[in-house]
Amino acid sequence: MEIEGFNFLDDLYYDDNHFWAKKENGNFIIGATDFFQNLAGDVVFIELPMVGTKVEQGKSFSSLESGKWVGKVYAPLSGEIVEVNEELEDEPELINDSCYDEGWIVKIKPSNAEAELGNLMKAGPEFEKFIKKEYLEHGQEN
Repeated sequence: MEIEGFNFLDDLYYDDNHFWAKKENGNFIIGATDFFQNLAGDVVFIELPMVGTKVEQGKSFSSLESGKWVGKVYAPLSGEIVEVNEELEDEPELINDSCYDEGWIVKIKPSNAEAELGNLMKAGPEFEKFIKKEYLEHGQEN
């Protein structure tokens, strides 16, 4: 689905901090959306958390830096980090170049996915309204 020139994949769950989650083998892959990476600009550094770190839905667990600012990375779901994308240490620009594929950030073993997935959005009319509102507030400055 394309909204205001940004791509959003239909099979992902999205939070209002512009991060996504995708179920894979009982865990969830987490990454930044196309909107987020565009707004952030060229990502030059990401602080990767340690495997075993507990995260809470909607709370920051990491930070990243771009040429424009330092921002936080938020967890779309609560759980435990079971894997980090170590390639981002040497190539943080993967978040810009391939935000839904090679630029994933962490994998989380969820602690309460059934309840928390209801707090996330799927690509559709309501999500489109949300992104258009966000674009009006933030996206036009790019």
